[in-house]
Parts: sequence; structure tokens; C-alpha cells
Amino acid sequence: MAVDHYENFPVASLLLPARLRGPVADIYRYARAADDIADEGDASDAERLARLAEFRAELHRIGAEPGTVPEARPELERIFAPLARTIARHQLPITPFFDLLSAFEQDVTVHRYDDYPQLLDYCARSANPVGRLMLHLFQAATPENIEQSDAVCTGLQLVNFWQDVRIDWRKRRVYLPRADMTRHGVTEDDLAACRLTPAWRALMAFQVERTRALLHSGAPLARRLPGRIGLELRMVVNGGLRILERIEHCGYDVFMNRPQLRARDWAIMLWRSI
Repeated sequence: MAVDHYENFPVASLLLPARLRGPVADIYRYARAADDIADEGDASDAERLARLAEFRAELHRIGAEPGTVPEARPELERIFAPLARTIARHQLPITPFFDLLSAFEQDVTVHRYDDYPQLLDYCARSANPVGRLMLHLFQAATPENIEQSDAVCTGLQLVNFWQDVRIDWRKRRVYLPRADMTRHGVTEDDLAACRLTPAWRALMAFQVERTRALLHSGAPLARRLPGRIGLELRMVVNGGLRILERIEHCGYDVFMNRPQLRARDWAIMLWRSI
């Protein structure tokens, strides 16, 4: 499945062992398709939720008959047949797939977050399940590893929110917690007008520093995992940290200067990872 969206981070990259690239692609195909149902196109909310309900039904079928490949409409079978095989072959837990789906359903109906704990709850379902599934693929799903993986995944999700403020606004979504905006004196009118006020820069500096601390708290996992798997994760963590640096370097103007990783950034990330 082509990775032609606006994420900055690689999927099933060449750093991963060849035996894991297929399973990672199967997981990505599921998550990407469900996320697109929630985000893309001009379908109504009811239509989006109905399509996501079909995904939920397919997951229930896989969970009820582990090891079998469910038969479904071609567009669903393309996603769930390889996913069912991967879940069975690698003994993956089914709960993270349901957690992801609940986050995509929430994207349809929830467009604002009152405070940071609410946002973290969303990240716990929209991002952390991916890291947990990767740990199961790597046969490294210990409690300590899961805790640090959650920190990395939530950190990366927050990085995407801070760099995509303008994109999300066009989708009528604001992931900046209302409590933080109020405390710093930033309003949604400021977002609409792309105002680079001192208050905006203070708000973004606060979010960047908090997110950086989260990524650093999970970084030991990347040093503990062996070989190419560890290098892959170090690259991903350094990618998130590099985006935060670029947000700072542009004076927090994510409205007109959305940070993206370029060739020089990748060289810096590789150097730091090694």
C-alpha cells in the first residue's frame, strides 16, 4: 500500500528485518484505511461511523475464530485477510486493533479536547496500540518496554498535532487542549487568523518542551532493543525530536511553515541514532 500521505515517519522501512516488513505493512494497511474513513473525503458522519462499524465487525470475526481468514467484500478482504493471517502467525493481541478503531470513531465526533489528560487518553488509543503491536512482533512486550513505547508513541502523536495545527484547523479540529490555550491567552480566532503572537509562541514552546520530555522518557527503549530494530526506533525518536527543533527554528510558525523532514534532517537523524 503506497505511503502517500503526509506523515513524516517511515513504514516497514528497510531497517526492519525482512520477516517483519509484511506484518508491519498489514497492520499499517488496516490503520491507514480506517483512519482515512474517519478523515478523508466528503462522507457524512453517519456514513463514516457505519463504515468503521464494518471494520469492528471484521475484528470481532477474527477474534471469535482465531487462525481463520474471514471472507468479506473485496475491499474489506484486501485489508482483513492478510491482517488475520498476521494476527494468527504472530499471536498478536486483538485489543490494540479495537483501541485504534475507537480512536478513529472518536475523530468523527470529537473535535476539541478540554485538557491534557483528555488528549493523552486519545493518544493512548490512537498511537500507543501501534507501538504495543510492534513490541509483540519483536517478542519484546515486557511491562517496562510497553511503558516506554507508550511514551514514544504518544510523543510522536503530539509532534504530529503541533506540526499540523493548520491542517487540523481546516478539518475543524483543534488538538491543543482548551485549558492550555486559555492559560496562555490564545483563542480559536487566533488559530483562524494564523496570529503569531507572543502568547502563541509561549503556548507552542510549552507544548514542544512537554513533548520533548515525553520522547526522552521513552528513548531508553530504543537503546535497549537490539540490532536494526533498535536503530529503526532510534531513527523514529530522533525524527520526532528533529521536528520539534524545526518548529522552534521557525519561530513556532506552523501556520505557514509546516516542518517537514528533508535530506539534511535525515542525515542528522542517522548520525544521532548511530
